[in-house]
Amino acid sequence: MQNEKYCEAIEIINERYSCDNLISVATVKDNHPSVRIVNSYYEEGSFYIVTYALSNKMQEIMNNPKVAICAEWFTAHGIGENLGHVLNNENLEIMSRLRTVFSEWYYNGHTDENDKNTCVLRVRLVDGVLLNHGTRYNIDFINQTLK
Repeated sequence: MQNEKYCEAIEIINERYSCDNLISVATVKDNHPSVRIVNSYYEEGSFYIVTYALSNKMQEIMNNPKVAICAEWFTAHGIGENLGHVLNNENLEIMSRLRTVFSEWYYNGHTDENDKNTCVLRVRLVDGVLLNHGTRYNIDFINQTLK
């Protein structure tokens, strides 16, 4: 039953967030939290964001990779990781999906793939709380169970 409920929660997350979504990402620097809204895409336990390596967000994640996210009816803790430049060979597969998912705005001049600091941020989820039609799912992404 527990595994069935976990699968149910993941199915809901896939339905909601496996597309272009705005989420809030919170970081901490010197015990001072900061939060910003970013476009994101969810896949297999992680949110992916195209961003800039020199941004405050990425500098803070480099010093403290623990982050929190908030989306509609979903909050979670995760580990932020800079996957490197968007044109790196190891990012070909995820960038193919991100360009498609973010196609409404990706090529509007805001994203410069030739800039070596344009990078992919992955937030690997650790735990989270999902709400869906009166049901609360306390998710442990590491052990793939509900708490």
